[in-house]
Amino acid sequence: MSDQKNGNPDDANEDNKTPDVGFSLPSDGPDDAAELGEENAAAGEENAADSRDRVLARQIADALGEAGPAGWQQLDAVFVLTTATGVAEVVYTDSGRSMRSEPSAPVLEQARAHRALVAELDGEPWWRLLIRLSSEGEFEVDYDFGDEPFPEGQLFDPEAYRADLEEFPRETLPVWLAAYIGHANRQTRTPQEAAVAARADKAAKVWPVLAENEFPDFPEMWARWACVAAAFVAAGSDWGPRVLPSMGWFESSRRGGSTLYSLPNGKAVLSGGVWEAPNLDAAYNDGAAMPKFFAGAPEWVANPVLNPRAATGLMSFVYWWEGGRWYRGESPAAEGCATAVPGVWTANTVVGIVAGLAAQPPSAEQRSAAAALVSAAEVGVVTRETVENLFPDNGRFDLDGAMYQLTLAGVVASLPEQMPEEEAIFRVRAYVEGRGLDTSGYPLDQLTADRFSCGWMVYVPVPRGEISIGRAIFYIADDGVLEHSSSSVAPTTFVKSFEQRFQERQGASA
Repeated sequence: MSDQKNGNPDDANEDNKTPDVGFSLPSDGPDDAAELGEENAAAGEENAADSRDRVLARQIADALGEAGPAGWQQLDAVFVLTTATGVAEVVYTDSGRSMRSEPSAPVLEQARAHRALVAELDGEPWWRLLIRLSSEGEFEVDYDFGDEPFPEGQLFDPEAYRADLEEFPRETLPVWLAAYIGHANRQTRTPQEAAVAARADKAAKVWPVLAENEFPDFPEMWARWACVAAAFVAAGSDWGPRVLPSMGWFESSRRGGSTLYSLPNGKAVLSGGVWEAPNLDAAYNDGAAMPKFFAGAPEWVANPVLNPRAATGLMSFVYWWEGGRWYRGESPAAEGCATAVPGVWTANTVVGIVAGLAAQPPSAEQRSAAAALVSAAEVGVVTRETVENLFPDNGRFDLDGAMYQLTLAGVVASLPEQMPEEEAIFRVRAYVEGRGLDTSGYPLDQLTADRFSCGWMVYVPVPRGEISIGRAIFYIADDGVLEHSSSSVAPTTFVKSFEQRFQERQGASA
């Protein structure tokens, strides 16, 4: 919000009683003195005009004060108006409670008159008028011209702003508001539209731009994103990126943000937006064409894997990873997206961020532990010990939360912990009962487990002196995979193939 008209006028007058240090009249002759006099006169006229809106704002505040409950100590009012609609609210507070109410109709008319006056003085009206008044007479007023998005409940339908602009034209609008009014779904791309567009691009020989040496390769970028996310979670911070299943998410403190989707077969999509993006400003305020973000994009670059900004017209870049390379359409180079992407540019960048979340300043040992974490993540072999070396499990850090982020990203060492014998027997019994298998002569309370390299062989022993062929034997691996066999297959033979399948599973998920 603009601060041009903030403050107590009495305080301002007090400040103006003495000149700033170093102030002196020009000494170059009468012409300079005359010029200064003209400037002062013009400034005086401007201040007089400026005071008109302040006087009216103060009248509004006084009217609200007179209508307030007994004993109020401070009132805060907000008027949100366009030519077509509006909402307004005033909150009165004292030392122990607050009361909300709506301004009266005459006060609303005063607010509309004030908006018209500001349009006359400043060339454009405010969207929101905020007034504060204390019971002791301290007064503040602030005009919101839309520099930042309006709070929830104070944003009208686009038609209300279009109607307002017809009466009060503006040279430019904040990009977020211009997009809200005029994006017309130009950034969305349904799967059906994506398929048609991809075929048309191929037929017209429209190829994407190879974004070489801009973003890190996707596998490293994904692992680094996960490390930074885990570190912020470990430190208990609400800021920083996060990892969800197959998706990385980030919103920066500078209102930029992005998403990174991991897709099957080594594909990925990175998209998002920077605040007040120049390419969007040109499209919405200068009449330039919307960038062709999807020029040459494959059919799988579509709404389900695009940043939510696409639905509001505020997406300013789209990249996709295919065949071991990043590509883009008419998106800016990576440096034009930097404020919307977490600090994953190099391993050293990530090490600095992660170590800094462990301690300020981090020690050499902590930086070494951070480097070990990043290296392990990039090859998918992070262990709890790797994380704990940097974020000790001492109650200060959320080690479990950090591990969960890394697990979702798939960078944790895939070899599972050894399953306890009791759990192996419990799972086999649940399997038999759940499938309704015939247990005649096979009492489940006598299940026994024998350990081998990667799991357990679970069975009911044959009674002494008996021989049984085809008796059920169950093999359960440490990763929970259970296979049903029988004594017709020699256990040594089955275990060998079972171990091989276990190793293949771990290699595939590494």
